[in-house]
Amino acid sequence: MDALLIPFRYDYMVTAMWVSAVIGAVCGLLSGFVTLKGWSLLGDALSHAVVPGVALAHWLGLPFAAGAFATGLLAAGAMAFIKLKTPVREDAVIGVVFTSFFAVGLLMISLRPAGVDLKAIVLGNILGIAPADIVQVLVVAVAAALLVGLKWRDLMLFCFDPNQARAIGLPVGRLHVLLLALLSATAVAAMQAVGAVLVAAMLVTPGATAYLLTDRFGRMLGLSSALGAGCAFAGAYASYFLDGATGGCIVTLQALVFLIALVFAPKHGLLATARTRRIAEPTDLPGASLGTDTPTSSLPGGASQARPSN
Repeated sequence: MDALLIPFRYDYMVTAMWVSAVIGAVCGLLSGFVTLKGWSLLGDALSHAVVPGVALAHWLGLPFAAGAFATGLLAAGAMAFIKLKTPVREDAVIGVVFTSFFAVGLLMISLRPAGVDLKAIVLGNILGIAPADIVQVLVVAVAAALLVGLKWRDLMLFCFDPNQARAIGLPVGRLHVLLLALLSATAVAAMQAVGAVLVAAMLVTPGATAYLLTDRFGRMLGLSSALGAGCAFAGAYASYFLDGATGGCIVTLQALVFLIALVFAPKHGLLATARTRRIAEPTDLPGASLGTDTPTSSLPGGASQARPSN
């Protein structure tokens, strides 16, 4: 038992664990909307797009967070503009924009590498997080929690059916900008913990896991936030004993939890799906159609059409 408590004896480990939990909670909260909207690639794009902002902020002597947040919003705006003005598919637009921004950031860092730790940007450095960065994480977390608490129903409808949201008079454009701003700010905060490479996982995996475990969106948000916080805390804790990258431990644990839910989820897991299919299969009774397909409504995929309930 004493050996298990060793990480709590070091201030830097305690700080890393609770800050990781805060980051995981806010990422998990937003991951519910990312999952519902189908924006998994957008999370990856924003996490890479902040890199040139970090380099530019260093050149100008500004806080890294300011530059990263600005270029995150710029990348999101560029993707929205290209998607609106061209027939190019959204996934292609996201791929082009985020790789372009990331390449520009790497080029800027290579031109003036002094003072910019590329490894910390790409892989994160939660064990050496500065007090100013902790304040930034707390501000982002509180702001995101308050805004989601006030607007989660509107954001849910916008993510699920923007046409319906527009028809009932919701400000769809403002909701779009709000969600992009929250994702950009959260990507900047999460970069401290897991780096630019793994931010997308923290913005997607908890929501995807919760999606398998519940059919109610409000419950999904709470569950994804709890999963994000728990996995982040446990991953940071385990990294002390494994002597491995903290971000890698956090995201690996999230992936393991997702795999467990994928197999054992009571309604939408692989085992439950197989059991449902067996029940729905036609029997060898007179008049039974041997070629009848399994009704879609009896499967988790069919039930998911009505899943975004409050």
